[in-house]
Amino acid sequence: MRISRRQVLVGSAALAACRTRDAEPAARATSSVREVARVLAAEPSVDGAGVKLHRALGQRALGMVDPFLLLDEIHSDDPDDYAAGFPTHPHRGFETVTYMIDGAMEHRDSVGNHGHLGPGSAQWMTAGHGIVHSEMPKQERGRMWGFQLWVNLPARKKMTAPRYQDVAPERIVEIARERSKVRVVAGTAFGATGPVTGIEVDPLFVDLALERGASLDHALAPDHAAFLYVPDGAVRVGASKTEVRAGEIAVLAGGDTFSVSCDATSGRVLLFAGRPIGEPVARSGPFVMNTDDELRRAWADYRAGVLTRG
Repeated sequence: MRISRRQVLVGSAALAACRTRDAEPAARATSSVREVARVLAAEPSVDGAGVKLHRALGQRALGMVDPFLLLDEIHSDDPDDYAAGFPTHPHRGFETVTYMIDGAMEHRDSVGNHGHLGPGSAQWMTAGHGIVHSEMPKQERGRMWGFQLWVNLPARKKMTAPRYQDVAPERIVEIARERSKVRVVAGTAFGATGPVTGIEVDPLFVDLALERGASLDHALAPDHAAFLYVPDGAVRVGASKTEVRAGEIAVLAGGDTFSVSCDATSGRVLLFAGRPIGEPVARSGPFVMNTDDELRRAWADYRAGVLTRG
């Protein structure tokens, strides 16, 4: 998936200064529970060869949450919305993460990797110095529901060798809690560690499904940035019980505990956390580097056919 505009780093200090919808300042000052710093609706967008999607992170109002660069959701029963897919395109300088709820996608790349992503599967691809790949739907009808996350790499790792982790559904640890189901894709949560390993920013990626009346609390590293996206239903976050509804992204303020609950309805949450990189970010289409000169080099390497050589 690609974006065409350049965006600069959104610092954690700026995020902490964002207004909190329905949050109580006194609670934020006295509690280590992470409150919602900002809530935004995902924006309709079109990418790839004409795929209709919703962009939560990477939209006009929220460029990134360091180290996370982009989060897109594809959710449609109409094949005209997704059938064109994402034909062959390059990447350099970051990682792409694909997570499927329904439907099927096929991945092929210049390194020789080939993956079939069905319901419940995940894929973590480190583009490093350069990779060319395609992501194409493998269905002609039915619901396509999936996500792609972009994760930045620090300068010292941007030109590393590409790496690919293909995770079948049965490899993702699933934990039952009272009125809740937890799937751990990356990091450690609720006593389980996800199958994705060796990622520079020490990420946490958890899929939480809560029934009505459920509540969950989990420790988060206080120095990690965190945000969540609600694919379905509605949840309440933090001690202030800020509501976040389906199709909304919520950036979390500082603290060492994540708290989420459901009251009148059920809800689903994708929770992401990771160690901020704190470096300049230069973006152009499928490339994420530190400077404009590095971007120009990436484009020149791609046009010359040497992007994947490192």
